[in-house]
Amino acid sequence: MQQVKSMVGSLRLALCALIIFVAGCTAPSNLPMPENLKAPAKSPDVVNVAPKAAQAVDAKPANKSVANALTPAQSQLLASLPSKGAAPELHNQVWLNSKPLKLADLHGKVVMVEFWTFACINCQHVLPSLKALHAKYADKGLVIIGVHSPEFGYEKELKNVQAAIAEADIQYPVAIDNDYATWSAYQNHYWPARYMIDKTGHIRLLQIGEGGYAQTEAVVQALLAEPTPS
Repeated sequence: MQQVKSMVGSLRLALCALIIFVAGCTAPSNLPMPENLKAPAKSPDVVNVAPKAAQAVDAKPANKSVANALTPAQSQLLASLPSKGAAPELHNQVWLNSKPLKLADLHGKVVMVEFWTFACINCQHVLPSLKALHAKYADKGLVIIGVHSPEFGYEKELKNVQAAIAEADIQYPVAIDNDYATWSAYQNHYWPARYMIDKTGHIRLLQIGEGGYAQTEAVVQALLAEPTPS
């Protein structure tokens, strides 16, 4: 009998031990793991993914200006627009909305030289996009210059040009090119024609006729984001 009691006691002890073991394996996962069982942290020299916050900080230009802030898409766009050579100088003495301008004095600015004449229907269709660009980017470094090269005699009359500018509410500078001096310097043949000039004074894009407004704005944004030459 004593032997049986001893065996029953041993079985009870074994059963308790089993219960304690199982209970320990299924402990709630939110309990802290003993320090000696935690997985070792990766050492800094094997971490190959930078924190997102650090990437965002590094992506910002140091001077917080548009310069040196080219996006990959803008860099690709500008790479597709190699220089077409230095832009010819402006040769006009009479200006409206501005004192006489010279491209040599506009280095560091993005310049659009647009050849137009007020009676040209295509020029009239392009005008709203130019006004929108001027309103949006003039204070960011864009200078739009409308070179008014007349097609007909009455378009040479200064009072008629002034009236057309007032009616259309054109705010950007307009050069009067009655003798076609600037037209000839650019070897231009079209109304309207838009020459995009970068901060170094080089032509990067020529757009002829209507349309392409989204591309024009994209080019303006990219050229403004290019580093300003020293």
